[in-house]
Amino acid sequence: MKFSLHFGNNTFPDFAGAARLARLAEAAGFDSVLAVDHVVFPDNYSSTYPYSATGRLPVGRGGAFPDPLIWIAYAAAVTTRLRFLTGVIILPQRDPLVLAKQVATLDFMSSGRFELGIGVGWLKEEFAAMGVPFERRGKRADEYIGAMRALWAGDGASFDGEFVKFQEVSCNPKPFGHVPIIVGGHSEAAARRAGRLGDGFFPSIGSPLNTLPLFDVARRAAAEAGRDPGAIEMLAGCPDLLPSSTVDPGTAIEERKRHGIGRIVLPVGPFMPNLEESLARFGERVIRPFAEA
Repeated sequence: MKFSLHFGNNTFPDFAGAARLARLAEAAGFDSVLAVDHVVFPDNYSSTYPYSATGRLPVGRGGAFPDPLIWIAYAAAVTTRLRFLTGVIILPQRDPLVLAKQVATLDFMSSGRFELGIGVGWLKEEFAAMGVPFERRGKRADEYIGAMRALWAGDGASFDGEFVKFQEVSCNPKPFGHVPIIVGGHSEAAARRAGRLGDGFFPSIGSPLNTLPLFDVARRAAAEAGRDPGAIEMLAGCPDLLPSSTVDPGTAIEERKRHGIGRIVLPVGPFMPNLEESLARFGERVIRPFAEA
């Protein structure tokens, strides 16, 4: 079992905080740290935030929310083993050629420690502010995945889609290795996208819905696409492993493993304010005994 910490960049937005979190996570034995994405927050919005019972974002207009790729670059520079994942970048809002360049550079310079977590977004007003159509964003995201992979695969790449077209172009440096694309989202459409195109699937740990059935949707979609369902990494939350829980960690981990989950993602907030002590204890109590189990 692998373990990850979520909400790194909006919880520790400056360099000192990012470095502190990354070093502590690496020392404790965590596999990775996640950083979230929003370019802008509209002051007024009617869209429903799907990962909270209130339907509203938990952050206000003045909160620091660093770009996840730049934040990860800083955090990767002070670590040697820890991996980093966008959880998730809103793919339809990004120029796929620019993003492909950024991702490849980040993976190249971190010696292959980057994973691209992607989602299609829910905040319609943010799309409007950025001049990106909200409609058909799923189709746009599918094409962007294909376009980026074409650029990473070799020079003289071409792609002919509805939203992306280029012919015989090269984008360098290439990634250090294969960049895993982890599809996030709490819907069946996201699960099917993960099965068809992704290297992993991550239903949000904050969703009030029961997301476990979605793992089977992703596996079926992989099989229908002629892919190995077992090769799709499944990520999920586990509240029973948070510091306040009294549940036996072995019991909680075995329950996740029965659902085919290979990585558990936990929010960093519950480990505060005594971050050093809490993460070290988690490493001794949970990660070391169960990381290879």
